[in-house]
Amino acid sequence: MPILINLDRILEERNMKSNELADIVGITTANLSILKTGKAKAVRFSTLEAICEALDCQPGDILEYKP
Repeated sequence: MPILINLDRILEERNMKSNELADIVGITTANLSILKTGKAKAVRFSTLEAICEALDCQPGDILEYKP
């Protein structure tokens, strides 16, 4: 898949656990896991916004395009 999800790296940089982020964002840990592994077919802008707010980052820090 040409879209890479760098959420694990950002979480590690912020010393935050996945379940903590899921609680802050208001999604289940299962849905966050689907996003982290790149298995998600889509992500809502509201979810992306909440993740970026919680992690103090930009969408481009999380999503990366590699052909």
